[in-house]
Amino acid sequence: MTYFPEVKRIQYEGRKSTNPLAFKHYNPSEVVLGKPMEEHLRFAVSYWHTFTLSGSDPFGLPNMIRPWDGSAGMDLAKKRVEATFEFLDKLGVMYFCFHDRDIAPEGDTLRETNANLDVIVSMLKDYMQTSGKKLLWNTQNMFSNPRFVHGAATSPNADVFAYAAAQVKKGLEVALELGAENYVFWGGREGYETLLNTDLKLEMDNLARLFQMAINYADEIGFKGQFLIEPKPKEPTKHQYDFDAATAIAFLKTYGFEDRFKLNLEANHATLAGHTFEHELYVSRIHGMLGSVDANQGDPLLGWDTDEFPTDLYSATLAMYQILKNGGLHSGGLNFDAKVRRASMTPIDLFYGHIVGMDSFARGLKVAAKLIEERVFDSFIEERYQSYRSGIGQEIVSGKATLQSLEDYIVDKKFDVTTSGRQELLLAKLNQYLLEVE
Repeated sequence: MTYFPEVKRIQYEGRKSTNPLAFKHYNPSEVVLGKPMEEHLRFAVSYWHTFTLSGSDPFGLPNMIRPWDGSAGMDLAKKRVEATFEFLDKLGVMYFCFHDRDIAPEGDTLRETNANLDVIVSMLKDYMQTSGKKLLWNTQNMFSNPRFVHGAATSPNADVFAYAAAQVKKGLEVALELGAENYVFWGGREGYETLLNTDLKLEMDNLARLFQMAINYADEIGFKGQFLIEPKPKEPTKHQYDFDAATAIAFLKTYGFEDRFKLNLEANHATLAGHTFEHELYVSRIHGMLGSVDANQGDPLLGWDTDEFPTDLYSATLAMYQILKNGGLHSGGLNFDAKVRRASMTPIDLFYGHIVGMDSFARGLKVAAKLIEERVFDSFIEERYQSYRSGIGQEIVSGKATLQSLEDYIVDKKFDVTTSGRQELLLAKLNQYLLEVE
């Protein structure tokens, strides 16, 4: 069966193309800073938003029109696999990502659920072998089922912890079977609503215990993929333990996991935490913890996780600037954890959404590369902090200075701080590059 008969392979046609089913900026073979675009960007399609999203919301019933509708259970799961690989092929994307419950339905017991999963994993493996497509990462859904109402690893119920641990075990086996390059933990309900009923220390210790078990089992079975944590401040819980990049890094360092985990950062989650996406990437980069990206954006007028396809060229450019400064994403990639709007319900809208997202990051890549090549911001920052490269500044950064030596230096010194930060000038330069870079 052909699921998207109206779409042929999406091609690069350049900036002047008027074809909505063509890339205007994403040219996978174009070399930027010594590497083809497709190697820099490593795009991935999210299974959940693309193939399982129904369009339902708190005020409306499902409305998405999908060619695999009409089936149920394992029949539906198999059709979604077929649709996935047709979509990946026509879009020209190498990678995909999924939660375990995206790809196969739950049974009455975990044993039945795992049996369903085995069938679909075998099918995915066959399609991957014939198509050459790859699994960027997989993860476990430990938030949808009512058993996780109080959390998974952080649940007050030990049976729930045991179920979550078994689910992670199966997830790692699937990752090994499909050659996943990463394995993600997103603590959807790993948090709390009120401290009046929460043993915060026990919950965080238990979350760390699950991570240690995952590390141990990965080593046991020989899974070599990168472990990732995806921070999010709230929603569905009021306060989640992986609030933002800094919080997640502190957690990893506290429990000694910094050598095994990096962060999978999502733009919309940064917004919910009160940060820019650039900030979260920068914080992770300077700590050596930038692993992968969920590429989307939020609506600043709405206070929840809207998961829109990324179209903000400022954000995409500044994100790619940090990613390039990181030396790339290595085993990570740019996964479109993004969904078409509820009013965009037809199958072809899935292509329109991904095309604009891919073009946005391709444009951002080229502009960011030019900014780095011409040292537009680097030169200014170096000059701004030049006082730390000699004299008293050098003594401070080298660790030679003391409170006494600094008092002796400054006590009779008269000086004015009149050097401008030139923010408006730098923003004008960013505008210039965004508008002019070919």
